Amino acid sequence: MGGSSTFDAIVVGAGAAGLFCAGLAGQRGLKVLLIDHAERIAEKIRISGGGRANFTNRDLDVRAPQRHFIGENPNFCRSALSRYTPQQFIELVQRHGIAFHEKHRGQLFCDGSSQQIIDMLLAECAAGGVTHWQPCSIDEIAFAPDEGYRLKTRRGEVRAPRLVVATGGLSIPQIGASDFGYRLATQFGLRVVPPRPALVPLTFGGEAWAPYADLAGLALPVQIATGSKKTRTVFLEDLLFTHRGLSGPAVLQISSYWQPGSPLDVDFAPGVDVQAALADAKQRSRKRIANELAGLVPARLADAWVKQDSALQRPINEAADRALAALAERIARWQITPSGTEGYKKAEVTAGGVDTRDLSSQTMESKQPGLYFIGEVVDVTGWLGGYNFQWAWASAHACAQALALRSDQAIMPG
Repeated sequence: MGGSSTFDAIVVGAGAAGLFCAGLAGQRGLKVLLIDHAERIAEKIRISGGGRANFTNRDLDVRAPQRHFIGENPNFCRSALSRYTPQQFIELVQRHGIAFHEKHRGQLFCDGSSQQIIDMLLAECAAGGVTHWQPCSIDEIAFAPDEGYRLKTRRGEVRAPRLVVATGGLSIPQIGASDFGYRLATQFGLRVVPPRPALVPLTFGGEAWAPYADLAGLALPVQIATGSKKTRTVFLEDLLFTHRGLSGPAVLQISSYWQPGSPLDVDFAPGVDVQAALADAKQRSRKRIANELAGLVPARLADAWVKQDSALQRPINEAADRALAALAERIARWQITPSGTEGYKKAEVTAGGVDTRDLSSQTMESKQPGLYFIGEVVDVTGWLGGYNFQWAWASAHACAQALALRSDQAIMPG
């Protein structure tokens, strides 16, 4: 295997994980080729965080990072995340002179554009002498124990003893998402946890949603929950009504835990005893119920609740105690079952992916020798708020370290 077609490692996918891994491996002395089929580089980084890239979360608990992540085995991510922390990535951002700020609950965003993070990663690749082919499609990947990996690409055939797959998931297909990584895993006999949209708006069909359809654009803080007993998951975040259902941070967070057919429980006035507040108002006020309720929740939402029950369309001092108690119960414990999600088109990430039982948590190498999987393509999915980017950086770092350690132990004979 001679000539320019031979590399120490080939990284497929030039998103967050792929760019970072390629740069780190190159800086550790490896000859690295980075390939991506998309026209634009790291488009998912560019559009993230409203164009400012929520690049990590400083609140991630490095002693128990798994509590911010889901998957068949949430503990899998612990090793990589504890060895490459948010603070280490923050230091890299600072070395590149990128100004940033904390927006909410540890979420860090660029002061300027997300392009700064892309430029930083490209600079890291340049510092590692990484060869970057983009756009470049791959037609075929084959493996032989005495040859390593042979890739037939649009720019010719290349070979390497080690292949890193950083091709992401199925979310946001309009920017080039594909199932390439899952197909490759299956090709080499690895298991794949069925992918599904995560961090995604939820939809509600039929007459059950009719009273709320006009609330599109309304946002308010809520407590939202799903599951029961041991599987009960609760978030305190902002909820947003849409024309088709619910979105906003609260719903995106809970969507990763929601199971089809299961209800959501929403408290529209967290921390408030609504029943006591309405009972008190009945004793001292002659305002209409909708007006009193508007002191506890947004007026548009108050009107939507009251319109559904003629017993509530009157002054509060004339309302039956039972009617007020039922209203309070609905506001504090509204239960509704989504009909589905907005799908991959609106999902921020993909849950599921390459089964972690077939990967090393230390190196990200699979049971197939010399084949590594990092980032979103793996069955590791973080909370909203920079956690998925931190998984990209951490898994890429673990992989790059492993590649460097094995650089003088190639699969192929010298």
